[in-house]
Amino acid sequence: MCGRYTLTSAPEALRALFRYEEQPNFPPRYNIAPTQPIAIVRLNEGKRQFALVRWGLLPSWVKDPKSFTLLINARGESVCDKPAFRAAMKRRRCLIPADGFYEWKAVAGRKQPYYVRAKSGTPLAFAGLWECWSGPNGEEMETAAIVTTRANRLLGPIHDRMPVIVPPEAFDLWLNCAEVDAKTAEALIQPAPENVLEPYEISTAVNRTANDNPKLIEPIGPAEREPAAITSPTKAGEIAHTRKDSGQASLF
Repeated sequence: MCGRYTLTSAPEALRALFRYEEQPNFPPRYNIAPTQPIAIVRLNEGKRQFALVRWGLLPSWVKDPKSFTLLINARGESVCDKPAFRAAMKRRRCLIPADGFYEWKAVAGRKQPYYVRAKSGTPLAFAGLWECWSGPNGEEMETAAIVTTRANRLLGPIHDRMPVIVPPEAFDLWLNCAEVDAKTAEALIQPAPENVLEPYEISTAVNRTANDNPKLIEPIGPAEREPAAITSPTKAGEIAHTRKDSGQASLF
């Protein structure tokens, strides 16, 4: 499960890592939530392209978006088979830049949030799928979901799922839908090595989507844990049932 994440690296650093031609300028984001605009990197006519899409995949065959469940995650074990993800896995794979993600651990009747980031301090690339939905009146909406897999041994005690993290040397393999079929790309859907990431406990301030500041990713000690029961913001699994925008500022 991945229901919140951060994108805090400088635009220049992200452009250098993902090698897209666009030069977007955007502020750091510390609490990106479903339904908000998110950055993706995809191939367009053979070149890497930066784009903004809505987080929450909407398959092209959906008739009424308001009645369709928001898909923020796609379970890697079934992306090649499930109707909601099958076409995107074949033709519309993308990378989702991030600097870390949040997860919640059930502890004595409450949910303790954790922040997970790369030990190296470098940005991460989540495996993603994107779609373009066209409405009856000519309206269009591009959307995306994060591909998830089983948690590795490091993160397993916190949660049983984690986002698929694509290493830089495999970016082309995941993005090149024209030359790399879905079954071949599926080999990248696996837990990240235990030595790549580091998780640590953070404040429950992240539970409120309106909070978006560097303090959210500051580590806390045992004395700072909240004793009251806390509910995580999204239900475990590949879907989130939230429909309305959280009101948090957009990515740009």
